[in-house]
Amino acid sequence: MTTDDSSLDAPALPSGTRKRDTFFSLWMPAGASGLANGMIAPVLPALARSFDVSIGYASLVFVLQMAGSAVGTLPTGYMIDKFGRRSVLFLGPLITAGAAFMTAFAGSFNEVLFWRFVAGWGQQMWALSRLTVIADGSNSQRGRQVTSMLSAQRTGTLLGPAIGGFVAVAWGLEWPFVIQAVVLLVGVLPSVLVIQDSPRRQSATGEPEAKLTWRTFLVSPIPAVFSAQFLVNIARGGVENGGVLFLYGAYAYDAGPASLGVLSSVMAGAGIPIALVSGYVMDTHGRKWAIVPGTVVLAAALLFMAATSFASLPYSGFIAAFVLTHIGVSLMLGSWQTVGTDVAPPMGRGTFFGVSRLVSHTGRLSSPGSFALLSEFATFGAAFTFLAMASIASGGLVFFFIKETLGLRTQEPTASISIAKPHDRPS
Repeated sequence: MTTDDSSLDAPALPSGTRKRDTFFSLWMPAGASGLANGMIAPVLPALARSFDVSIGYASLVFVLQMAGSAVGTLPTGYMIDKFGRRSVLFLGPLITAGAAFMTAFAGSFNEVLFWRFVAGWGQQMWALSRLTVIADGSNSQRGRQVTSMLSAQRTGTLLGPAIGGFVAVAWGLEWPFVIQAVVLLVGVLPSVLVIQDSPRRQSATGEPEAKLTWRTFLVSPIPAVFSAQFLVNIARGGVENGGVLFLYGAYAYDAGPASLGVLSSVMAGAGIPIALVSGYVMDTHGRKWAIVPGTVVLAAALLFMAATSFASLPYSGFIAAFVLTHIGVSLMLGSWQTVGTDVAPPMGRGTFFGVSRLVSHTGRLSSPGSFALLSEFATFGAAFTFLAMASIASGGLVFFFIKETLGLRTQEPTASISIAKPHDRPS
């Protein structure tokens, strides 16, 4: 017998209690994570320069962090299913904080790179465990939970660079990393006290539930979801937070870092309410109502950006395309994580999210690489057109081949653990 998981949440808690627990378990750690990462963003180049390394070698501080995050996907998913959500949820920020502290006192640039790799892995542990916690809860609230979490994280990211830059100038390059470690630990501790782990699941016969097998990933709609997820990350992976748009603006329009930075910050701030509205739409009307329009807007923006190259449009055209691109990205902020929480197999959600994040990272890493090749051997316009086609293909897969996942029924009941206490959950 199938049961809608939204009816299987823990008994309703008072509104004030729900808001308090959501703040401590979701918004506070996400905001702290964004603030901590934002603090060190402007400091990393200066730290690399202090070791007197080349710009190509210095760029590895960002590459190694992304590599650690990608490599950590599958092991982290296994750990979540094996040892529980709560332990990994705390261990991730603890590892990231430790890596930040060790970075502050690294004696060589190679040490810095090692700890950046470790930090990326730790950040992945928190992200995956938090998504799994959301997936264990109500289907009808996942869109708002994911988008509010990412919006809180983005808010912290906007505030962090100014704080980190000031601290580095006033006290030294090592202090932003020390403060990063403290902020991460303070931000995550309340969530560990609030979140309770999932009970061991049993089948209808009372036997332990069957384990996840790789064959499960071939069951519809998972292959289509992964394919669309890969394509959309090719489209948006290189343009999020500026990305290759900065490169194009600098080379094609001689735009300076100040103007590009202000433009990016303004759009990042404006994208927060767009993402929150998108989360509400996903929970009230359906996930497709955010994803399909988002892919269409992003594709149109990228084609507009291609037109600025093909038709040699003025800088105002670049700004308009830049704004439209970020609107498309903001419309989809958290949407794919939300779909993942809907379709993740209950018997192995951690492993599922490990694979899902690996697919996302592969697409994300492919984005700047494909853009670089096409812009080098063809034109900027051809590169942006390729990204636009990836977005259109992703939206087409969602529209034609993936059924709406809002209210998707599951084979076994799941207990909500995002805000429920042990005595609140059904035995």
